[in-house]
Amino acid sequence: MKKILRNLRRKILTYIAFYRSGKNKEVFKSIILGWVKLNKNTKVGQNVSFNGCTIYGNGKVEIGDNFHSAKGLIMLTTYHNHNGNKIPYDETVIHKDIKIGDNVWIGMNVIVLGGATIGEGAIVQAGSVVSKSIPPLAIAGGNPATPFKNRDEKRYFELKAEKKFQ
Repeated sequence: MKKILRNLRRKILTYIAFYRSGKNKEVFKSIILGWVKLNKNTKVGQNVSFNGCTIYGNGKVEIGDNFHSAKGLIMLTTYHNHNGNKIPYDETVIHKDIKIGDNVWIGMNVIVLGGATIGEGAIVQAGSVVSKSIPPLAIAGGNPATPFKNRDEKRYFELKAEKKFQ
């Protein structure tokens, strides 16, 4: 009976979390739904797969279609003002938006900081810290995440035209 109630609770919470977003969301069983914060400032595209995600702050987060993330994704959109009237910071709260394009794949334990943009078709390597913009079709990694390779553009757009999405 406990297992049935737990599964029912998970399904209800999943419905509530995604009712304002696109279609075909997948939340893996390993996720604790409290880790996924979707509020009025979060927009999620269609065919999105989270396998563990925490969004901190009230900045705007936009996630495109066909997005996939591994475990441990953290997005930070709100910061303290270290240039304020007190040390180490004052009461001022700074919000910075995050935008993630369509067909993006983010590896395990990645941190995305406010103000960052991840372009369409980009891949972010596990353990990276994204603190600035990653261009479309780039494969990036490190701290800070920097592009070290590009996807095959011709092949990418062929697959996109054929609607071959995971």
